[in-house]
Amino acid sequence: MPAPRKQKSKSAKKGAPKTRCTKMKQLTPGEWFEKLVAVQARLRAPEGCPWDREQTHQSLRTYLLEEAYEVLEALDKGNDAKFAEEMGDLLLQIVFHSQIAQEQGRFTVADVIRAIHNKMIRRHPHVFGEARARNSAEVLRNWEQIKAEERRTSKEPGKKDSQGEPASLLDGVSRALPATLEGFQLTRKASRIGFDWEDSAGVVAKMQEETAELETALKGGGQRQIEEEMGDLLFAAVNLARFLDVDPEIALKKANRKFSRRVRAMEARARESGREFKNLSREEMETLWDATKDAEGKAWRRELAKAQARK
Repeated sequence: MPAPRKQKSKSAKKGAPKTRCTKMKQLTPGEWFEKLVAVQARLRAPEGCPWDREQTHQSLRTYLLEEAYEVLEALDKGNDAKFAEEMGDLLLQIVFHSQIAQEQGRFTVADVIRAIHNKMIRRHPHVFGEARARNSAEVLRNWEQIKAEERRTSKEPGKKDSQGEPASLLDGVSRALPATLEGFQLTRKASRIGFDWEDSAGVVAKMQEETAELETALKGGGQRQIEEEMGDLLFAAVNLARFLDVDPEIALKKANRKFSRRVRAMEARARESGREFKNLSREEMETLWDATKDAEGKAWRRELAKAQARK
């Protein structure tokens, strides 16, 4: 006799797709994390991937920076799928470094997670303790005080930091950061204890002062003085960005992309006229620049009008 036919489930009768996801239980974030850690351990194992096995903390430094910037780029584009993917790539770097450290008997990824977990509890006493914070400013001020106390208690009396300097409120700002981010964090730390300008007008005036000093250096100073004054002007610009609640690194990245977009548009316009952009005169280049800016402005105003109409 033929085997009796199995009765189809209600979902099958309705034409529900048969996928593995419907058959396997949903994994928790912790379970997925453990699977990722296991994958990286397998790649580093003796019979794993030759490239992964060759990597060190130093060789991975470039990838750590690249992945962080790619996360920011995906965030700006507003593509959630790409955003999630790039954050995964960044998370992999943490797992990768932790795996190398574990192999050397220094620490594990569990130590990494435990450290940040305990730090977040410790630095939010207004949430997990008895302290109170009325606003974000008080939260940040308390945060800096807690960090300073942590540094003080972790050092022996009179002991200097890794750069051979006494403890300072500026401790914790990495010198390996890009210059704009380093300046941003230095001025932010100073501002949290009250060492800051009263308003943006003071910072703008400082930029004007630094511009005048650079102009003086250009007229009669040497290259070393010009470099110093240029640095002072850039530092003042970074400080102004911080005061205006603008991340200077992100702002400059956007300005870079805007410049690139406009130059490419100018090149296209030149080709349309049968010429190469590089062969145009300075005056013709300026004309194309103005035309490109004007076209961008008109496009932006059209999009704004559409958005307002939809409201």
